[in-house]
Amino acid sequence: MTTVVPTSEEDPVLPVVRFTAELSWADAGPEVAEPQVTRLCMEAQECMVRGRWLDLASLMLTSAEIVFSKVSDKDLECIFTVICNLVSKLENPNEELEVAKLISTKITQQPTDKPAMRLKILFNLYNLLEGPDSRFFVYMQALNLALNGTVTDHIVPSFKKIDSFLKEWNIGVKDQRNLFLAIANVLKENKSSGKDSFKFLTKYLATFSDEDSYVMSEAKDEAVRAIIEFVKAPDTFQCDLLDMPAVGQLEKDAKYALVYQLLKIFLTQRLDAYLEFQAANSTLLKSYGLVHEDCITKMRLMSLVDLGCSESGQIPYALIKDTLRINDEEVELWVVKAITAKLIECKMDQMNQAVIVSRCTERLFGQQQWHSLRSKLATWRGNVASLISTIQANKVVEEGSQGMAIR
Repeated sequence: MTTVVPTSEEDPVLPVVRFTAELSWADAGPEVAEPQVTRLCMEAQECMVRGRWLDLASLMLTSAEIVFSKVSDKDLECIFTVICNLVSKLENPNEELEVAKLISTKITQQPTDKPAMRLKILFNLYNLLEGPDSRFFVYMQALNLALNGTVTDHIVPSFKKIDSFLKEWNIGVKDQRNLFLAIANVLKENKSSGKDSFKFLTKYLATFSDEDSYVMSEAKDEAVRAIIEFVKAPDTFQCDLLDMPAVGQLEKDAKYALVYQLLKIFLTQRLDAYLEFQAANSTLLKSYGLVHEDCITKMRLMSLVDLGCSESGQIPYALIKDTLRINDEEVELWVVKAITAKLIECKMDQMNQAVIVSRCTERLFGQQQWHSLRSKLATWRGNVASLISTIQANKVVEEGSQGMAIR
């Protein structure tokens, strides 16, 4: 089959159009295929001459799914490199965005067919783009593709650069909201880091503030999810969920009020409150996949931290035993667990049967904690000033004594 169309060695667009057109019409026979291939090549050439890059991209993508199923990964990458490179010919950001949308939407239509290769093509497209709007759109498409195609490992490393991406994209609150939730979902599917998933979920919830009740209500399910993830996480003992309006709306919600109460117990109360709650709501806890024994373990550690923050730096063994509902011989074991988890820094005074706490981690850090910190800093500042004054006074006395000796 021969198709005579003027081309140049510098521009691979027309050879790619011819190659994909021949693939598309291969089963129709030469008599039918050759005129169609010629037509498509002529249309492509006309688009190039007139600078109709959006139309050219649309034409080249017409056979995209056939290309995915019939060529090797190497050829596939080459073909889409040529197609994606069309965006570099555009100077108008709006036109670039339209072409980026067209290409990325086509690539993500079949996310389970060669998902890793599709994701690689999206990354190549992203790197060719100049406009922040175009880059953000393609990145969101890549997130959804990674999730739907179960190739999340390929995109997780990029999350380390999210802060710099946000500065570059300069996106609004709604787009940030969608971004944080998508990342949280990817990390949840990836199961690489529960902490990171929870972090981005809380970032999502933090975008809701001073919203009307209708907008806020869309965050209810994710607020519940964040609470459950926090309670389940064996190594997360601090969060700001109680300060977030998106979470606060659950307090009086008919369906989720008990979930909010559970969060409040974990962040502001001790083991006895949890045990009382569990006795009355065991079915609810099971419905969210919460394991009673794991909850007790976490609440014991958090109760111990609470004792350290509220007992003036010294906790009697007997109080730990009663609060954590454990035996005498288990007291030091739980203190060691808290130290290992970096929840407290302390020394165990076995002779006086007390734990001397030098530092403990606050379960939440709200207004009360800020006021406490301010008070401590003011006291520290006063102590330092007093120490400096004493040193200076002693220095004056010493200098005076030396002067008298010289005379």
